[in-house]
Amino acid sequence: MTTTEGAKKGPEADTKATDPPGPNLLPHPAMVDLLAERANSWQLRLADRITAFAGAMIFVWIHAVLFGLWIATGGLGLTHDPFPFNFLTMIVSLEAIFLSTFVMIGQNRQAQFAAKKAEHDFNSQDLELKKNTRLTQATHTNTLLIHLLAHKAGISDADIQHAIANPSTV
Repeated sequence: MTTTEGAKKGPEADTKATDPPGPNLLPHPAMVDLLAERANSWQLRLADRITAFAGAMIFVWIHAVLFGLWIATGGLGLTHDPFPFNFLTMIVSLEAIFLSTFVMIGQNRQAQFAAKKAEHDFNSQDLELKKNTRLTQATHTNTLLIHLLAHKAGISDADIQHAIANPSTV
């Protein structure tokens, strides 16, 4: 038994990367915009479907059966295509040209998503950094005001340090 066979699967192990988010998970905001954009274009929807089909094992099995029948019958009775199967070679070459185009469309889609996600993540992190900077500045200002008030009340620096070190004695 290998280590992966003996390992217990958690709930996340059953989720595939291609599955849509669960009911409690929202997609990345950049993905929402891109999906809406792609839904409005019939050409992009068609390219997505072709790419999904060409990337599935059923595509491989269909081609294996068709190529096997073509070779066994010399052209499936559609044409006389003896060995070395020149017509089949031409068809397969044309199919490869179109499928490579769909692969590039899919790669462009992934690159576009990665760029949108990176931009969104940068903007979110920049906003958080600015918020944290303002909070740090406010904390520093409040600390200075507390020290000023303590000095005006006649509390020494030693008493302040003692109170900070031992808050339960205050």
